[in-house]
Amino acid sequence: MDELLTPAEMGEADRRTIADGTPGLKLMERAGRAVADVVARRPLGLKVMVLCGPGNNGGDGYVAARVLAERGYRVTAMALGDPARLTGDAGAVFRRWRGETLAADPARLADADILVDALFGAGLARPLDGETAALVEAANAAGKPIVAVDLPSGIDGETGAVLGVAIRAERSVTFARRKPGHLLLPGRTHCGAVEVADIGIDDATVAGLGVQAFANSPRLWGAAFPLPRVDGHKYGRGHAVVVAGGIEGTGAARLAAHAALRAGAGLVTLAVPAAALIAHAGRSPDALMVRSMARDGLAELLADGRKSTFLIGPAAGVEERTRERVTAMAVAGKRLVLDADALTSFAEAPAVLFALLRQMAEAAVLTPHDGEFARLFGADAEVLAATGSKLRRARAAARVAGAVVVLKGADTVIAAPDGRAAINSNAPAWLATAGSGDVLAGIIAGLRAAGMAPFDAACAGVWMHGAAGAAAGPGLIADDLPPALRQVMAKVIAELDGAG
Repeated sequence: MDELLTPAEMGEADRRTIADGTPGLKLMERAGRAVADVVARRPLGLKVMVLCGPGNNGGDGYVAARVLAERGYRVTAMALGDPARLTGDAGAVFRRWRGETLAADPARLADADILVDALFGAGLARPLDGETAALVEAANAAGKPIVAVDLPSGIDGETGAVLGVAIRAERSVTFARRKPGHLLLPGRTHCGAVEVADIGIDDATVAGLGVQAFANSPRLWGAAFPLPRVDGHKYGRGHAVVVAGGIEGTGAARLAAHAALRAGAGLVTLAVPAAALIAHAGRSPDALMVRSMARDGLAELLADGRKSTFLIGPAAGVEERTRERVTAMAVAGKRLVLDADALTSFAEAPAVLFALLRQMAEAAVLTPHDGEFARLFGADAEVLAATGSKLRRARAAARVAGAVVVLKGADTVIAAPDGRAAINSNAPAWLATAGSGDVLAGIIAGLRAAGMAPFDAACAGVWMHGAAGAAAGPGLIADDLPPALRQVMAKVIAELDGAG
């Protein structure tokens, strides 16, 4: 159940389910009952105010109101617009509602103990304003718990954007699958806890939609996770190389190399300038091979076929030498992870980088934060046309670059050139610390070295990074993350063993 359906895809799932013989009225009844079930976890006797909009989301609300009243709750419906004008299924369920229906009145919201937001849901196409915006603002100001039907009103179901103003819910009840807007910011902060209710849209119907957006979790990439073999050895788990820059910023490359080791690479070489050799050798894990690159020395490393995966970027230096190294790695056909300085080094000539990457047999993985993303893709017409949606921007960038793009943030989006994308939601706020991104790049490089495909490795790396942050806990620094990967990987492997 990790597919993420856009509002349009959800509408098509409804249509196909109805065409297969399930009446739309039955779907609406099931949806409203699911909302009522959530509200009914609270004690009887509470005053419930159900805010009902002028469409099918409002219809779900009238069903919830009726079911809650039947169970003994004191329920009032508040209608936005004239409910007598409702047609179709929404009109039918309104006529079954026998309780009190008030006209929209923000002043009356304080009378309730709990509010149900059934105004608009995920299909909203324009910003809320006027009477509707006033009602939403009053609901948020009332200080009452709010249960949202499908998605808090005012949140774009595809992009997570706030359209004017938006409900801030304690809990959201959606149907069949979540929407991108449940995970993308700022929508995620408005949803509260999200529950997915089964209303009779089966998995085969969803599969038939050809959905290409997913919530990132081990269910998405677990089948490709590189489990160790009893008869395996370190050389079979791949050899990653982390290419460091100068004497300054040596910690960034070490963090990445340490993470690559922890994430599953059998061997990791930290390739450093001769002047930085002592600084690295004295502070790196004993299992890490630190090698001096006399003069440049990269050619010899690239000529070694056993060294399959190269990461460059953390403290590599924004300079011509970094561009030359990336070019040499791409021409050599190595598995590439490009981060930080390796990306910014091409800010003045992104087309040169993209041309290199599109010629590679296996897609590179790029891990930009918003600033690096803007420097690389900010002038590209296709990416500019996707403004307003982080998911669309990442997908456009992946197509343009011919690479897997990890657009970092609290709602990191991972996108592949073929259109697949995943949205991550497990990263704790305390991951926003110096060196955290270097660790992420190292995890992805370690997984690539161990044999995971680019998109799978990027998704797994982002999820593991978030899980390591949660395991390390408040006050973490980046150095805490590689050791925390041990328990993260143990949990992943245990779950995979259980699923098998």
